[in-house]
Amino acid sequence: MPIEEGKAAPAFTLKNAKGDKVALKDFRGKNVIVYFYPKDDTPGCTKQACGFRDLHTAIKKRGAVVLGVSPDDEASHKKFASKYKLPFTLLCDPDKKVMSKYGAFGEKMMYGKKTTGVIRSTVWIGPDGKVKKHWRKVPKAADHPEKVLEALEAGE
Repeated sequence: MPIEEGKAAPAFTLKNAKGDKVALKDFRGKNVIVYFYPKDDTPGCTKQACGFRDLHTAIKKRGAVVLGVSPDDEASHKKFASKYKLPFTLLCDPDKKVMSKYGAFGEKMMYGKKTTGVIRSTVWIGPDGKVKKHWRKVPKAADHPEKVLEALEAGE
């Protein structure tokens, strides 16, 4: 079932960098920005993560939390978050089940070739647990956090 704006976001529980379980329901009553990215400490993913880091205070002021999801393990997330001083939670989805539910894993074009992998995308889930906005494919990782903040500020 594809992600649809206005519909309930699929529930999930994933481990964070400490190995603790984090569930979407833990954030009920808050805006949640869930962004899916391919791999810790790669150029595009680092630019995107640092963008969310740099805008973290402004995003928090809008009552939102940021969750980054990739297939990486706890140790990789811990190292990545520490290296770039990321103030938000990174979640591990090694079997890509949550990514698949959210349309963030599947067929994509990479360097002009069809491949299967993580599709850089973001979902804004409202305080009521419903999808407010879905960025299905993020073309420019570095610019995307600003677009998310603009949407939050506009209350889209």
